[in-house]
Amino acid sequence: MGGSSDVPALRNGLAVLRVLGGRAGPVSAAAIARELALPRSTTYHLLTELEAAGFVAHLAAERRYGLGIAAFELGSAYLRHDPLERLAGPLLRKLVDLVGHTAHLGVLHGNESLYLVKERPARPETLVTEVGVRLPGQLTASGRAILRHLPAAHVRALFPAASAFVLRTERGPRGLAELRRTLSAEGRLGWAVEDGHVTTGFASVACPVFDHGGRPLAAISVTLRHHCPEPGGCAETWPELAEQVRLTATELTTRIGGQAS
Repeated sequence: MGGSSDVPALRNGLAVLRVLGGRAGPVSAAAIARELALPRSTTYHLLTELEAAGFVAHLAAERRYGLGIAAFELGSAYLRHDPLERLAGPLLRKLVDLVGHTAHLGVLHGNESLYLVKERPARPETLVTEVGVRLPGQLTASGRAILRHLPAAHVRALFPAASAFVLRTERGPRGLAELRRTLSAEGRLGWAVEDGHVTTGFASVACPVFDHGGRPLAAISVTLRHHCPEPGGCAETWPELAEQVRLTATELTTRIGGQAS
C-alpha cells in the first residue's frame, strides 16, 4: 500500500477507532457503518485490517467489536509522554501571569482530586494543593468542575455513602443530595466555585477540559486569597476570573483534540 489513495482508508480507519474509543462497550459493525455513513463492506474491511494489526478485538459471541491491545499500548505510551501536563504547563503560566494567582491542572482519581501541574505567581501564597496531592473531590473546584459533567449514576458510584464525604473545614457538601444541588447550581453558573472548602481563607474557581468524546478529562483552577466570615461562604463567584480560566481550559481542550460537551 502507498500513495495518496490510501489516505481516505487511513482516515476511515481512524474514524472507526474514534467510534470504538467513544463508547462504553463493544459496538456492532452495523452501528459503526451507520455512524460513519460507510458501506458495510468497507466497514468490515476496515475492521478486519484493524483487527489484524491488534487495534480492534472481534467479540464473536456478541457479534461486536472493541478496542484491541495495540490501542491500549498506544494509549499507555501516550500517557508515558505526559502530553496533558506538557501542553497545560505553558497555558497555566500564561494564565498566572494574567490573573496574578496560582493555577492548577487537576484530574479526578476515584473520588479525589489529584493535582498534576501547578504554576505560581511571582509572589506565591502557601497552598496545600501541591503536585501529587490528593484532596476530597467534592470539596475542590477542579473536582466539582469534572463531577458536574459526569452521569448521575457515576457520581453516585463515586460517593456511595456518607463516609465518602470527607470535610477539611466546616464547609462543603456533606452528602449526595447536597452535592447534586451544588453541581446543579454550578452547572447553571457555568463554572465551579469553592470558598474555604479546602483551606480557610482561600477560594478557587475551575472549568473542565474535555477529551475527543466530550468527556471531562481534567480541570483548570485558579486559587486566590479570600476570607469570608459567613458560615456558608460568600455569594461571590468571581466571573471575570472564571472567564479567563474558561478560555484557558477551552484552549487546552482544543490542543488535545477534545471537544466540549
